[in-house]
Parts: sequence; structure tokens; C-alpha cells
Amino acid sequence: MTKDAQLKMHLFAAVDIGSNSCRLKIAEVQQHRLKTLHEDREVVRLGESVFQTGLVSPEAMANTIRALKRFHKAVQAHAADKIRVVATSAMRDARNAEAFTAWVKSATGWNVEIISGLEEGRLIHLGVVSNERGARGRCLLVDLGGGSCEITFSDQGRMKEMVSLPLGAVRLQQEFLRSDPPSKQDIAGLKQFIHRELRKAERKLGIPRVGLVIATSGTASALAEAGREYLKPEGKDATARPPLHYAPATHVRKLANKLTKMTNTQRAVVPGIGPRRSEIIIGGAHVYAELLEKFGLKGFRYSPMGLRDGMLAQMLAQTDLRTSAHQRLETERWASVLEVCQRYRVDKRQAEPVRVHVEQLFDTMQKVHALPPEYRLWLRAAAMMHDVGKFMNHQGHHRHAQYIIANSEMYGFTPEQRAIVSAITRYLGKSRPDPMDRVMRTVPVEEHVHLERAVVLLRLAVALNQDRASDVLRVKTMVYPKRVVLGLTPGRTGAQLELWSLRKEADYFLGVFRRTLVAELV
Repeated sequence: MTKDAQLKMHLFAAVDIGSNSCRLKIAEVQQHRLKTLHEDREVVRLGESVFQTGLVSPEAMANTIRALKRFHKAVQAHAADKIRVVATSAMRDARNAEAFTAWVKSATGWNVEIISGLEEGRLIHLGVVSNERGARGRCLLVDLGGGSCEITFSDQGRMKEMVSLPLGAVRLQQEFLRSDPPSKQDIAGLKQFIHRELRKAERKLGIPRVGLVIATSGTASALAEAGREYLKPEGKDATARPPLHYAPATHVRKLANKLTKMTNTQRAVVPGIGPRRSEIIIGGAHVYAELLEKFGLKGFRYSPMGLRDGMLAQMLAQTDLRTSAHQRLETERWASVLEVCQRYRVDKRQAEPVRVHVEQLFDTMQKVHALPPEYRLWLRAAAMMHDVGKFMNHQGHHRHAQYIIANSEMYGFTPEQRAIVSAITRYLGKSRPDPMDRVMRTVPVEEHVHLERAVVLLRLAVALNQDRASDVLRVKTMVYPKRVVLGLTPGRTGAQLELWSLRKEADYFLGVFRRTLVAELV
């Protein structure tokens, strides 16, 4: 079977547990692209109680579990090869999030990944630029969900700046709009909060000069359709209507003002809004109106793409190396690694040779370590960042490095992947991986053997670089059935310190790989 035929058989499933609704999308890989096979959605209002009390209510949990069980049946019926389940704003805020994720695990077997607002924005951006041609120029992406609003400035398909704000439709409804229709005091408080949060966005984004604004999620869809079908055309051409899925800024402001004065029953019959969206549309409408006006934008175009599409695009990128999404993902990941290095003042002249050597060892010792291909990236990242802990303290810097990497916002790295990379850096000193360690408990059990082998490779790369940024050694690897020989070509300053360091690793190497490590000059 050819590689292309194998890729065709891949089926991916993405589950987005949002603050307002849960969504499922199942797609198949065909000719290096994704073809949607099945979609489902359920309004569960998971964040409704969270934004009031800080806890997910038992009723909201039960409703969500029922929806997820239905999704689970669909995933099983399609025999999806890989599934990713993420939760967003409500779960980030909920004090009983752990109880909910345990219930999901018990009911479906799925592990729920609670992602940050910035990771949520990154995935939405990936989903949009992977599917919308217009998103590959200079544009602003706005995703207003139930709990948060992610605003991203994108140029040539790459994120330039991003901000995540607590301006979700459900959150605003629960925190500010207490009567129906809302009182003037309620609206005044709502607008004041929106203004304050948008000032944060302006400090981060500036005033981006863009020709296109792409908005995703239900609020944007409702405003675009309602503006087109409900508002009467004005001006010279009384028959003119905006293009399908487009909402001019003037229409959004008029809608926000009109909807504010209506009761929920009246809002529910507005075309494009409906009975479920009518309960939470006011806050979202005012966010869009204020945002478009503050940034001097003419309007937005609605896109049905969203978080689940970004999750699917990332699964494809990790599986099929020939896709543009793969290149985009790799670029974002490496940029994140370099940003962490810069933030914690890592000397790249010292880190780069370690990266080069660990990649070389990974490639030349594949028969020995038998690590999955993705560990090449994890080792590259760990090699660059292994000294970040020295920013805090040279003493115990491996512990500090592990903490920094595990808790840093790194685009393209899931929490599990950050846990693996951080654990690799943790065991570069005297400590050895132990399943009972706190750090190892954050890594899936099935990765423990892989992780220890990766640790050994990075320890060898570090041993090959004893403060010799200007005099990097050349290394030749020779693999035999019972031994591995590392032949070192001495530099201007010799290689005695490196030989001594490598020989110190021989016992650990033997214990992990059951082969003798020999280091010698050539």
C-alpha cells in the first residue's frame, strides 16, 4: 500500500466543548486534504453557572455528558483513527473542572484537554487560514464564543499578534444583563466593561490596517444574517443588501441598538437569531459594534470555520508532512521555542550546537533508540531550551527549566507535549526519570520508555558541548549489535573534556539501551 493510500484512510474527529455549545466534526483525509463526513452540535450552556458561581452546575454537566455520549457513538460508527477533545473558557474558569473531566473520561474514555485562550485563538487561526483563501493576506480574525473573544492579527497566513478577552456572549449575559429587556444601567455597565477590555486589545494589537475582518462562531453568523434579512435598506439604492455572510459596521451598530430594546420573545423571531441565540445575542452584538468602531473597520465577513477545523488541520499537519498546514505548524512551533529562549536569555551560540548534535544522534542511532518521529522535534526544542532555568538560578536550574517549559504558552505544543519536552530537560543533571516523580506523573505512562531514551540522547548532546560554542566538535556515530561508538574529531582546543563527559554517561547508556557506549578520538 502506498503512502498516499494510507493517508486516505485516516479519519480524524474533533470535539470542541465550549461555554455555550459542544461541537463535533469528523473528517477524512483525501489527497492531502480534509473532507467533512459528519458534524453535530448541541447547545449546553456549560459556562452559564460558571460565570455566576465559579462552578459548573450538575445540570450543565449532565447535559454536556449526554451530548458527548452521542458524539462518542458517531466517532465509533465512523471508526475515527484519532480524536482530540478540548474545552475552552468555561473550563478554564471552573473550580470543579477536574470533576467534569473525570466524568467525561468515565462516560466516553476521552481525555479532555483544557486549552488556554491563546491556544484557542491559534487553533481558530489555523482552521480559518487552512480553509479560507481570503485569510492569507492581512486580516483580522475575531472569534466571539460563549466565554471569551479571541482577536488575531494575521499577515500572509501567519499570526502577528493575538489577544484573548473575557468578552464571551454567555459570560456577558450572566454578568451584566439582569433584566429583559436590559435596563440602561445594565447596558452602561456592559459597555464600560467592553471598552476596558478593548483597550487591552489596542495596547497589544495597535490599530491594525487590514482590508478584511473574518468573524467566526454563532454570534457572527446571527448578526450577518439578521443584518441582511431584518434591517431595511437605506440610501440611494433602497433594494441594496450586503453580500451574503457580510455584516457592515453600520448594520451591526443598528442591530445592537434595536436588539437591546427588545424582549427575548421579540429577538427570537428576528431572522438569523432564533430562540436559543436570542438569550445571549445582546452582549455579543455590542462587542462587535464597539470593536468595529474602535478599530475603524468597515464590517466583517462570517466564516463557518472555527476551533474544530483548526484541531483537524493540526491532526492532518502532524500526519501528512506534505500539507501547507504542516509547514505552518512547524513554523509556529519553532517560533515559540525561540521566543521562550529569548525571554529567558538563552545564549543561542551555546544552544545551537547542542541542537545540531541531538538531531544528528537521533538520525544516526534510530536502530538503537527506536523513538517515534515526533521525538525529533521534542529533542530539538529541549536542546534549545534546556538552559532556560538558569534565568532563575544556576543552582537547580534543571528543575527551573522543567517548570518554565511546562508552564509557558507555546503555540503548537499541547500541554502533554510541553510536559514531555519539559521532562526531558528535567533529567539532565543527577536525577533520573522515576515513574513516581511528580514530573513523570504529568507524562502519559506509555511515553515513559520513550522519554528516558530521549533523555539519554540529550545528555550525550550536552556532553559533546562543554562551553565550546566557537569550536564545535565533529562526531561520527557507528552502531554495532552490542555497542555504539562515538568518534570525535578534536577541535582547536582538543576534546578531552567531552570524552570524559561522554564516558560518564556510559553506565546510564548501557542501562537504557543494553549496549556499550564507546567514545574515542578519530
